[in-house]
Amino acid sequence: MSVAQRRRISTLVMNRFARNMLARASGGSVALSRVWPGRTDRLIIAPHDLRTADATRAAEIYAGRFVFAGKIVNCHGRSIFDLDPPSEDWEVALLGFGWLRHLRAADTALTRANARALVEDWISNPANKRRPVARRADVLARRVISLLSQAPLVLNDTDNKFYRRYLRALAREIRFLRFTMVNIPDGVPKLQVLIALCYTTLCLANQARHIRSASKKLSDELQRQILPDGGHISRNPGALIELLIDLLPLRQTFAARNIAPPPALLNAIDRMMPMLRFFRHGDGNFALFNGMSATPSDLLATLLAYDDTHGTPMANMPHTGFQRLDAGPTTLIIDTGPPPPPGVSHDAHAGCLSFELSSGISRIVTNCGMPTTGRDNWRPFARGTAAHSTLTYHETSSCQFVEMSAMKRLLHGAPIISGPHEVESYREIVQDGTLLTAAHDGYLAKFGVIHRRVLMVANDGARIDGEDTLSPPQGARLKGADADFALRFHLHPAVKASRLSDARGVMLVLPNRDVWTFEALDDKVDLEDSVFLAGNDGPRRTAQIVIRQDARQAPSIRWSFVRSTASPAVTNARRNARREPELPL
Repeated sequence: MSVAQRRRISTLVMNRFARNMLARASGGSVALSRVWPGRTDRLIIAPHDLRTADATRAAEIYAGRFVFAGKIVNCHGRSIFDLDPPSEDWEVALLGFGWLRHLRAADTALTRANARALVEDWISNPANKRRPVARRADVLARRVISLLSQAPLVLNDTDNKFYRRYLRALAREIRFLRFTMVNIPDGVPKLQVLIALCYTTLCLANQARHIRSASKKLSDELQRQILPDGGHISRNPGALIELLIDLLPLRQTFAARNIAPPPALLNAIDRMMPMLRFFRHGDGNFALFNGMSATPSDLLATLLAYDDTHGTPMANMPHTGFQRLDAGPTTLIIDTGPPPPPGVSHDAHAGCLSFELSSGISRIVTNCGMPTTGRDNWRPFARGTAAHSTLTYHETSSCQFVEMSAMKRLLHGAPIISGPHEVESYREIVQDGTLLTAAHDGYLAKFGVIHRRVLMVANDGARIDGEDTLSPPQGARLKGADADFALRFHLHPAVKASRLSDARGVMLVLPNRDVWTFEALDDKVDLEDSVFLAGNDGPRRTAQIVIRQDARQAPSIRWSFVRSTASPAVTNARRNARREPELPL
């Protein structure tokens, strides 16, 4: 481990240690504090919940069947909060109380009584508050927002005694939430806590004096975390959805209270909305970079309904570090940025210069992505460079992560401790199309090489030419005796791939029967197994195009994707062939 890596780990550990000491020092004041949120006797307003509600799930909850994160738990007359959770993802969903919206969607006397009984069960059991997941900042923030937004459901036709108990329990949750600020992971969880605290000042009585302070803290954090081009500091496209689904109702809540929203809130929303279109492929799904998993299509459709611009996506996001090339029905989205700061890099991937390719509503080349649930099992693989459609040198990732298990527990994950420092990219319009040139130095310190990728997209989008080159800086030499590298293109599971007879290409047949051909100049092409992790049904088998070479013998690989019209023979063969099922792993 290099001196720079040890120094970076030391800084992360010391920051974590300082937050823990501050949390312990202030821990005694949590139970005694009555200064904030103050005594309140009523709710003024309930914020709107933009998340999709399904009234049919209300019947399942009433029957004692709780289905979260792909797991089913039947309580059989027992308290659902007393049962052992089947997974952490399931427990996060349960304790976030977002499922109350399904009961509200049914809107019957039975579901209202069921909601009150479940909330009463949570309030009356002191052991619930001591569950580690229940005290997690992001879970606590989600629970507070859910209890505020679903208050009309729970409190409708209730008596004053339960009403007061509900408010006392809510005030207690808010106090805990406020003091999580001294020991909270940076990034999205921190913003979620500040959003929840801002909601409480607007929704509860006797909190007017705290609105300005809460708005100021949220504004400062939005200005820090939302970059000038609208991307999030973590470089995770999914963070935009997670944040906007709460920020948009917050803006509405300010308006409902006749209070001007903070300018920073309005500016952040205005910058983030165009990014939703930037990361979308033709099928409506997001590109898979830096922890992005399956796109929540219902949430995305809701958010896009609030986009007043309806314009074409921007081509360059220089602050977040992405480029987009559109030509005809063809779209390429390319990662051209360095890794995020270590404090927000726990979900970041080593995918510099990787790209995703789609044609119309068909995705062709993707990254492996991250599964929606059970992430810990796949995280080491999904974050590596080999899980991305780019070049991997000597089977090593372009970023290095914290690997010691003790450090992972201390730092709440495995942040990036080294990676590309200089990532350059520039594009130009040429006679035949658009040319993008990019390079990164992620392999320079260890191996003495720079990876350079050139992409040329034809004006009609029917051809993409590329060249990947490994070369040492001027006057330098390759380090080490081995200089093997692999160029990978992971294919979407819906693409049917078969090698050409000359072993230098692959025929790709899309679901709409369009045919693309991949070819490499003077290099043997292999078709190997891969896995698509971001499927709605979980991980799925797929294929990857792989070209292996030695940088000392051939430091450059030239390749192309070309769209062609399917021949009658191919069309008839596909029409008559029995489609093979796409099996999950």
